[in-house]
Amino acid sequence: MTETLHQPQSTTAAGPAPAGRLTTAQGAALYVGAVLGTGVIALPALAAQAAGPASLIAWLGLVLLSIPLAMTFAALGARHPDAGGVSTYVRLAFGPRAAGAIGWCFYFAVPAGAPAAAMFAGAYVEAALGGGQRTVLLTAAALMLAVTVTNLFGVTVSGRVQLVLAVLLVALLLTAVISAAPHGDTAHLRPFAPHGWLAVAPAAALLVWSFAGWEAITHLAADFRRPERDLPRAAAIAVAVVGVLYLAVAGAGILVLGPDATADAPLARLLAIGLGGPASALAAAAALLLTFGTMNAYYGSAAKLGAALGRDGALPAWLARGASAGDVPRRSLAVTSGLSAVAMAVVALTGTGAQPLVLLATGAFVAVYALGAASALRLLPRGSTARKHALVALVAVVGLLAATGWYLLWPLALTAAALLYHRRHRTP
Repeated sequence: MTETLHQPQSTTAAGPAPAGRLTTAQGAALYVGAVLGTGVIALPALAAQAAGPASLIAWLGLVLLSIPLAMTFAALGARHPDAGGVSTYVRLAFGPRAAGAIGWCFYFAVPAGAPAAAMFAGAYVEAALGGGQRTVLLTAAALMLAVTVTNLFGVTVSGRVQLVLAVLLVALLLTAVISAAPHGDTAHLRPFAPHGWLAVAPAAALLVWSFAGWEAITHLAADFRRPERDLPRAAAIAVAVVGVLYLAVAGAGILVLGPDATADAPLARLLAIGLGGPASALAAAAALLLTFGTMNAYYGSAAKLGAALGRDGALPAWLARGASAGDVPRRSLAVTSGLSAVAMAVVALTGTGAQPLVLLATGAFVAVYALGAASALRLLPRGSTARKHALVALVAVVGLLAATGWYLLWPLALTAAALLYHRRHRTP
């Protein structure tokens, strides 16, 4: 038995020129939306619960890790602009089986993560309007519908929307930090590690959710005007913006809120302290913008990936329409949106909450990072700066794999399913 290998289109610098329209600014905005996202409205509190002020070490570590990760995936996207993203790089480096497995890990992680992200925003809206869990779920459903509709118009419209959102997000977060900063107290840093230094590891595992996204925009690489120039520039801008904002919000949360840093809705509390009076409405607006930005980037990326996987034989060929640059992958988008709705229904019926979904999604994304970085070591030129970044990223991601624990069973299950699909649908 021999296998038919479907080669992805436009996977080398010498291949056909992409017909994309995304600019550097729009790309940076998509990166910021994908990475910044819901982590900043919910995870500072969860990380503080896990490690206290020592959670700042986890934040700093992941900001530093973002540099080699972002530069690695940007370099791969610039050299191999294709809707398959990480799946394409893994295919070129390790073959179709591995590519299908990692493609499934990303594609099916998004429907797990989308309801969690939407529910984080819903909690802020509920704090402002009341209504309990009904408000949370209705807000989450409305967000998922709005993101689906936005992506039906294609990545160019989506990129323009994202650019406006990014400007508003940066302004809101800086307002929260700057207005609350005068109320900070260094006494809140003591004791620095109330749960011990080992607690930094589980805090870092939670925070992976906050830094997932550096791989997401690679699926849109062929939609950039000049991927070899625009993608690395967009990534560099986003690394600086995201790093500063994450550290600022996390640091302000610890210094200003003290013991209350572990409570829900830390961003709302910072706004209330800095601006005075109830700030729940402004915090809810910020949460909605952040969440929409994240989901917008991920829905677009997952839809493109699904089309590429259909094109390459890793998913049904029915999904393949829309894989080319400039095309809208509506069928794949419908699958992503539908699966997200199913996951939301399960959460609503079982009352399990968002945290298990967060860890399921991050377990899958860490696996994507690991194999993506390994692919970079084989595909990027020896001695290049990008390849050195890839080596650093791979070592760090292996550590994150250990911290993820039992939630690695999810990407392992997806890998097994992808391999089974590949075996049953290979061409004799």
